[in-house]
Amino acid sequence: MYVKQISVFIENSPGKLADFTRLLGDNGIDLVSLSIADTTNFGILRGIVADYEKAVQIIESAGYTVCLTDVLAVTVPDKPGGLADILLLLSENEIAIEYLYSFVRNKGSNALIVFRVADIDKAQDILRAHHVNFLSQEEICNV
Repeated sequence: MYVKQISVFIENSPGKLADFTRLLGDNGIDLVSLSIADTTNFGILRGIVADYEKAVQIIESAGYTVCLTDVLAVTVPDKPGGLADILLLLSENEIAIEYLYSFVRNKGSNALIVFRVADIDKAQDILRAHHVNFLSQEEICNV
């Protein structure tokens, strides 16, 4: 069960992130999760939005570079070592993690983690075999 993530290149200067998030807000796009990796001149905003198809159209129309990426969204026990157990499982099966980020909308007993991995199908199969709980696009947006 994959989740669609948007990745957007944003100029790394004062006000640009505010402009981008205002664009989403003014168009009724709920930014559910967010991660930003920056360089000197640009940043890459990665996030999950409630309506990714509409978001892509709006973002492209505004002149931004955007792409959709399949990621895995899972719940991980929110306790010391909870994430390490999942990471070890992927490592033992030689699955490289390109990046990950967490998000929380409602505090509970689990942390919510978004993974981008080199072999998404293999990762999903292995995690499923170990009873890791996956979240759908809809479930993430309703957390």
